Amino acid sequence: MGSFINDNFMLQNQVARTLYHDYVEHLPIIDYHCHLNPREIAENKKYENITEVWLGGDHYKWRAIRANGIDEKYITGNADPKEKFMKWAETVPYLLGNPLYHWTHLELKRYFGIDDLLSPETAEKIWNRCNELLASDEFSVRGLIKKSNVELICTTDDPIDTLEYHKAIREDKSFSVKVLPAFRPDKALNINNQGFAEYIAALEKAANMKISSVTDLKKALENRISYFHENGCRVSDHALEYAVYEEVDEETVDKILTRALNGEKVSRQEADQYRSHMLVFLGREYAKRGWAMQLHLNSIRNLNTRMFAVLGPDTGYDAIGDAQQAKGLAALLNALEKTGELPKTILYSLNPYDNEVLLTVMGCFQGSEVPGKIQLGSAWWFNDQKDGMVAQMKALANMGLLRRFVGMLTDSRSFLSYTRHEYFRRILCNLVGEWAEAGEVPLDMKLLGSMVQEISYYNAKNYFGF
Repeated sequence: MGSFINDNFMLQNQVARTLYHDYVEHLPIIDYHCHLNPREIAENKKYENITEVWLGGDHYKWRAIRANGIDEKYITGNADPKEKFMKWAETVPYLLGNPLYHWTHLELKRYFGIDDLLSPETAEKIWNRCNELLASDEFSVRGLIKKSNVELICTTDDPIDTLEYHKAIREDKSFSVKVLPAFRPDKALNINNQGFAEYIAALEKAANMKISSVTDLKKALENRISYFHENGCRVSDHALEYAVYEEVDEETVDKILTRALNGEKVSRQEADQYRSHMLVFLGREYAKRGWAMQLHLNSIRNLNTRMFAVLGPDTGYDAIGDAQQAKGLAALLNALEKTGELPKTILYSLNPYDNEVLLTVMGCFQGSEVPGKIQLGSAWWFNDQKDGMVAQMKALANMGLLRRFVGMLTDSRSFLSYTRHEYFRRILCNLVGEWAEAGEVPLDMKLLGSMVQEISYYNAKNYFGF
């Protein structure tokens, strides 16, 4: 049997092969949204074994192993790293049709030069080979980033973060890849979450000021936004179950905040009023600085309360939501647009049924400041697979400008996930190649080549202004 991950993997027509190999294969990567740990980059971490770098923190894989009936001790528990790897190898043959099967073998091929299919029969050999390579300096965190041809990384950072590791990376002239923070103020907006008052106390310390009113809170957040901007930040990120906008005056919001800081419960409507007011404030601050605002919509989190109590968030117990988005999103964008303070915005939904909804709403708020000012974000999380990517791009092509799309991101905690950019580029080239071979777009390689290059790299470079 030939290599599964071969030169023409996922490239099912000749136009696709030419587009990929001649136009995008060697372009650098701009990873404008991920969850990598900047400390590990600053300290140039080396991993003890393949389990640590490959399975640690990867809730995509954890969900698959659980679905295979394997005990939690081999997933997030105290089992030996080799035992955990062997349980993953046991699961992989059951992943045919799942993007994890593709990602697994892309990562083995690109980073470790391994063509063998991972299974219980090959696991020992692959375990030994990967660990042998991980012991070398070339496989440190920075080595993996360089091997992936990454030009720029945006991590995801809380407003109270010191950004000390971003500074250390920036000052280290031996490492040329830019690593910039992204502003993620969810904890300051989730007023009805447990621990909100304690978080505001931490924000007081970071901003070096007392917060006893909504005016104070805005000043503290503005302080932190300015600090992030000084440290290279040009993008924010918000996770929202549903896009929200409630018309409310500042006096009412002030009362809601005071009650929450005193440990009192606030209603869902009051939380929506507070969140609406603060989102408009933050959007205006982003617009002043030329930032892009990312809105991640329609995820529902921590559904398994028993496991949440044991493991906490981001451990594989989240799902696609089905909240309605159009009305709240349109009202939020309009509240910013009517005063000319709508920032560049990227919209993602975990529910693929929202693609056309988001596209038609965002088409009402485009602007001349930058081409593609309001973007439909890359197929996200559960949609981060061939069908999801193709559906997102076809919807964008039908109702917007696919050629202005800012392209792929990893949204990952793993330094081995950069092959997702290759995966996306192959799927993009295959889709455009299908259109060309069907006569639906001109068979003009200069035109099509420019298009896939822009989506793969140049649009993001021009859009964000890093």
